[in-house]
Amino acid sequence: MRQLAIVSAAFAALLPAASPAVPATAPAAVPPGHVYFWPERGQMGPGGAWDYAPPGYREADPRVKRHAYSFDSHAPVSVFAISFKPGGGCLYREIRPDDHADDWSAWATKFDGVSDTRMGCEAG
Repeated sequence: MRQLAIVSAAFAALLPAASPAVPATAPAAVPPGHVYFWPERGQMGPGGAWDYAPPGYREADPRVKRHAYSFDSHAPVSVFAISFKPGGGCLYREIRPDDHADDWSAWATKFDGVSDTRMGCEAG
């Protein structure tokens, strides 16, 4: 009986450590007013999501700059992914409220930042 109590106590002590942690790469719930960008398809990737909330322009974090393969928007307004072209000029891609993409390959390697305006860029 004593041996069973010792084994039970040891198991109970290990149980919290054995509980699986939520990995940083798991998709996160996007709070209202925000847009999340991930470096991998399926809303995954090292370091988790990069967060944008309007207003204004924000340059993308290095882990998603020209490498944003998925996004999820809960912004109340359209925002615009911005791509700066070599030699000048820029392109935008509109991201509407509640828009998302698990595979954003068409824009993943163009993404430089995001704004609440088109910033004078051409549609791309």
